Amino acid sequence: MILSTQTDATAKRYGDIEAVKRLANAGFDALDFTMFDEHNEQQLFFDPNYEEYVYALKQTATQCGVYFNQAHAPFPSYRINDAEYNKKTVPKLHRSIEICGMLGVKNIIIHPVDFKDDNKKQNIAMYLSLLPTAKKAGVKIALENMWTRDKRGYIVSNVCSVPSEFCDFLEALDPNWFTACLDLGHIGLVGEDETNFIHALGHEKLTCLHVHDTILTQDSHTLPFCGKIDWISVTKALKDIRYKGDFTFEADNFLSHVPDGFMETALKYMHDCGRYLISMIEE
Repeated sequence: MILSTQTDATAKRYGDIEAVKRLANAGFDALDFTMFDEHNEQQLFFDPNYEEYVYALKQTATQCGVYFNQAHAPFPSYRINDAEYNKKTVPKLHRSIEICGMLGVKNIIIHPVDFKDDNKKQNIAMYLSLLPTAKKAGVKIALENMWTRDKRGYIVSNVCSVPSEFCDFLEALDPNWFTACLDLGHIGLVGEDETNFIHALGHEKLTCLHVHDTILTQDSHTLPFCGKIDWISVTKALKDIRYKGDFTFEADNFLSHVPDGFMETALKYMHDCGRYLISMIEE
């Protein structure tokens, strides 16, 4: 099974090119390219020479013996009653898909939106509007299970955060171009069970993961075994469904307070944790 991690925290600190080198040096097979942060927004979305930047990233990855397997599109995908934001973001979503095609990325995560009314209808319309670009780029769009906070500030369910709704959304979309990225850390936040969710999506629908741990009262995005998720049950469930996708970390908060002098060790530890969890799935 391929082990990958997002470029997010490492790229924020060192830039995209250096992040590729450091993550490759740590031993990862592939990288989830983050495109929702300010550190690379100018080069990706506003620079007319963006293609040169993207191909430099791809060349660096190839030289380092890694590749880009997944990507994060700009987030949020849409904001209700914010026409200015949406006018800027829709072209960025299309551009991010094009960039994935250039990098050879197979899956891009584009988060569903809580439209408040007609959630399924409006989300399906949003995804279908992106389909021609995805087809041209040869990239599959992955939906993700979400969460939100209520007026009291408590974490509650949101779009695709329960298995039945997630499956319902996927069944309304062409499986050749749309798939599920299950965020393992988001499941327990809304009171769902990781094992049940994995089994509900099953072998065919579940092809991507965002792997991280949580203390359940906040979206911790830390490394497995640092929170409250039962990783023995999670890995067993992935084995049960014969999970066919990659194992991709979204655990960058683990790195947020690590000093530069210890980053090499921290990245290697993250890598080793991933290999250990993969061994639990594959044993």
